[in-house]
Amino acid sequence: MHRLARLDHQYIWHPFTQMADWLQREPIVITEAKGAVLRDIRGRAYLDANSSIWTNLHGHRHPKLNAAIRRQLGKISHSSALGLANEPASLLAEKLIGVANTVGPWLERESAGGSTGRLELNLTPGGGPAKARMPNPRLAKVFYSDDGSTAMEVAVKLAYEFSRRTGRTARPRFLSLGGAYHGDTLGAVALGHIGLFHKRFSALLFKTDEVMAPYCYRCPFNRAKPERTDARACRKCQWECLDRLEGGFRRQRARSNPYAAFVFEPLLQGAGGMIAQPEGWLARAAAIARENGALLIADEVMTGFGRTGRHLFACHREGVQPDFLALAKGLTGGYLPMAATLTTQAVFDAFLGRYEEFKTFFHGHSFTANQLGAAAAMASLDLLATPASVQARARIEAQLRSELERLWRLPTVGDIRQVGLVAGIELVKDWRTRKPFDLRERAGIRVCEAMARRGVLTRPIGNVVVLMPPYCTTPTQLHRMVDALEGAIAELE
Repeated sequence: MHRLARLDHQYIWHPFTQMADWLQREPIVITEAKGAVLRDIRGRAYLDANSSIWTNLHGHRHPKLNAAIRRQLGKISHSSALGLANEPASLLAEKLIGVANTVGPWLERESAGGSTGRLELNLTPGGGPAKARMPNPRLAKVFYSDDGSTAMEVAVKLAYEFSRRTGRTARPRFLSLGGAYHGDTLGAVALGHIGLFHKRFSALLFKTDEVMAPYCYRCPFNRAKPERTDARACRKCQWECLDRLEGGFRRQRARSNPYAAFVFEPLLQGAGGMIAQPEGWLARAAAIARENGALLIADEVMTGFGRTGRHLFACHREGVQPDFLALAKGLTGGYLPMAATLTTQAVFDAFLGRYEEFKTFFHGHSFTANQLGAAAAMASLDLLATPASVQARARIEAQLRSELERLWRLPTVGDIRQVGLVAGIELVKDWRTRKPFDLRERAGIRVCEAMARRGVLTRPIGNVVVLMPPYCTTPTQLHRMVDALEGAIAELE
């Protein structure tokens, strides 16, 4: 065993890893990378098929990101945001607010000055005539933190205190989706509903409520029989999931304590198993929440910065503008840990007052608004706006959709869910019955281990294998990724 692997075994505790299994074999030790290729201590090359756990946008060692960080290193690497401002964080905040308010064609923007827009939606799941007008809040302020969990923690604390201070509710309560995962700090865990991750910490958490997620492949209301296509495309239902959502809001309102906020990952739930929402669900769900006076907290930690297609943020694909937008992972292009929570002027104003009123938001992090992270994030945003990046994302999305078609011939492929440049392939014992593998069978892990032997690295979520390539991935590399996945699934069978 290589010396570095021995040191890892001796000293390091890995996240979401059963260490008894980890210690049984020599780990892959990564030493360098370029573009979409990683290299280990043995000189072996691997394709980075999950963008280094969903963070890396433009590829490793991108010259423009490297140059931006070097320029900033020539000035200063970090100074405190407690009592001090800095150049790159201020410039980045301006950029983030600008792109976050570019909602797109679904919303009717009333003026170029950014005043409130409106979106008319049919709120009746069965398609009746009911209409609602959804306000389009303008995001105005950026609170920096370190990662996705802390970005969500900030959003929860702000929403909680804002709801109390404005008289919306004295006992703020939150509603989130079944299978939700919003991070591992305790506030973020409280919003989650994955028993395997969250149940053992329940005694530490505040209570939140759960409503069914639109998981078409395993929805009890979907009357469609299994077919060799994305379950969303052939579903037969009456939007009962939205009925459940509306019912949840109605019951809570009847208790004279309406929900303070509705928390969601837009378009697809990541750690829940890449559960992709059917088209139109997000817009309708957001309108229901607005109709019931709830704030919207959008967790775009994974879905942000072009992952879900041509829109920079997944919310905007269906014209949804939240009151809180949580960003991390791809914010710095995958280079440095940095996060941001964007919110409205109204929320900010609720924390203004005289010093002795102690209305301050008492929350912060040592590396908040770090200059190196901000410099990398600005360079990443510039790259995302280039025609070359936009075209590359469109090409990868189209090729990924085409390449994945061949997996339908494998009997252990139950569902293939793609949103933009993200795909989740759900493995089952028999596609005709949708019978799942028992988690103890380690089906997803075994497939990913077989992919690694073929030179492609990714990580499963239970029985779902994830493909999420960097935006620099070439057609040949993407073809190799799906080839490796196809061969690994065949080996499982």
